[in-house]
Amino acid sequence: MHPIATGSDPTPDSLDIRAALDAVLRHALAVAVVVLLLVPAARGHHEALGWLPLWLLGMPAVALWALRGCPMPVARNVAPARVAVPTRARRAGPQARRRARRVPTARPVRAA
Repeated sequence: MHPIATGSDPTPDSLDIRAALDAVLRHALAVAVVVLLLVPAARGHHEALGWLPLWLLGMPAVALWALRGCPMPVARNVAPARVAVPTRARRAGPQARRRARRVPTARPVRAA
């Protein structure tokens, strides 16, 4: 069986294959970006293939990600965890009620 497929210790030969495949996929991504930017038809849909940007850009990007061992992105600018701020104790007693609204009374109009 091929060393890449078994997941055993990488041999110098398999490292060369991985490095070559990495270079090919990076080149394919660069070409795909240029094609998608310059050729409007490449941003469309094909009846047999489906949405073309998926095949031109998405699939090579996922293949490169898988080749590199599926590393998860690391958040660099993460805010520190918030410290729990003590809250005020609740008031004892019943829940507050709205005050009764005063109905405005009609005032007599004064002649000026």
